Amino acid sequence: MPSKVPDGERRGWIVPIGGAENKENDREILERFVSLSGGDAADIVVIPTASRAHETGPRYEQIFREIGAARVEVMDFDTRRDCQEGGRLQRLEAASGIFFTGGNQLRLTTLLGGTPVARLIRQRNAHGVTVGGTSAGASILSEHMIASGDEGSAMVAGSVRLAPGLGLTNRFIIDQHFRQRDRLGRLLTALAYNPFAVGIGLDEDTAAYIGPDDRIEVGGSGGVTIVDAADVSYSSIDKVSDGQPVCMLGLRLHILVAGATYDLGTHTASAGSLPQPKE
Repeated sequence: MPSKVPDGERRGWIVPIGGAENKENDREILERFVSLSGGDAADIVVIPTASRAHETGPRYEQIFREIGAARVEVMDFDTRRDCQEGGRLQRLEAASGIFFTGGNQLRLTTLLGGTPVARLIRQRNAHGVTVGGTSAGASILSEHMIASGDEGSAMVAGSVRLAPGLGLTNRFIIDQHFRQRDRLGRLLTALAYNPFAVGIGLDEDTAAYIGPDDRIEVGGSGGVTIVDAADVSYSSIDKVSDGQPVCMLGLRLHILVAGATYDLGTHTASAGSLPQPKE
């Protein structure tokens, strides 16, 4: 469950990224993550546990240093026992930003789920620390996580597998590489199982900056698909067998691009300060 925000404090930013964010010429998304983590005073811990590639952590460490973070450290977890080490917990306590790389989200939750590290990250976010992640590192941020699923736009019973995520919030379900990998169907099916949440589908090189006020700001070169099930009047998910199509009535869908916003509390979208067309 999400940690309670103490009286007089504000929850930290949550920054899910759809994967394949620009790391070379225009680092807008990663630059804003550093800015939200304290700017030139940022103290960032990179957790590359989702990836089996040894270069993943050091690459993000170098990028965040080049952007201007004051301190960056890679902290990998190979076993659940690692998640109980006092030194690692103390290091996370000191961080102003925590970043999860891409890879396999089930590897992350298998190693971190239910451990002191997972509890501490929830607590630190509730106390104002920025927590973000890209690709698999974005999927794990919410309480309900898409572990795997079928491609395609059709809503089909059994086409998605859900698992517990890190649990920073229970307000939304995230999917990533969204339009590039045709994942609308599995996000819709996930919402059929849990209509309380808002579905957030993140395109590549696109981020949803979710503020302490539960307002989403979109950044990056792609789009964010918002699927809102708050007004659903009917769902057949309880009546159909796996492999059969699902009927849902009353879904609302928004496509947001950089500058647009969505309020998770009021369920309202705004085009916001969209960039003007070039002459």
